[in-house]
Amino acid sequence: MRESVQAEVMMSFLVSEELSFRIPVELRYETCDPYAVRLTFHLPGDAPVTWAFGRELLIDGVGRPCGDGDVHIAPADPEAFGEVLIRLQVGGDHALFRSGTAPLVAFLDRTDKLVPLGQERSLAGFDTSLDEALDRILAEEQSAG
Repeated sequence: MRESVQAEVMMSFLVSEELSFRIPVELRYETCDPYAVRLTFHLPGDAPVTWAFGRELLIDGVGRPCGDGDVHIAPADPEAFGEVLIRLQVGGDHALFRSGTAPLVAFLDRTDKLVPLGQERSLAGFDTSLDEALDRILAEEQSAG
């Protein structure tokens, strides 16, 4: 069984209302983390940056504004289905991308063929890996403080 899906999508990186440029953005979905999608971009002169957020957030954001905290996804025009805005934010810094809806939907369709939405828990070992990771984090916090 294939264990990941990836796609390179050309997106506009919106620096300001007057300035934007197109860059390739990699979208990746892996069965070892079935709830998440990873978005990686590389701006000239900087190291690649990877963000992970919920696959369901991307699915929902294609059709309606959604997201809390650091990631917000919404249709660029609520009346049309053509483009999606993805806003990534850390503190006062943010990155804003505009993508065509079609390549995002095609990517999400491929992830759904790999792991149907709602079937993420059925992956063998995922819950065990999650429990082990949480146990390690708790142990580290207890030993640090």
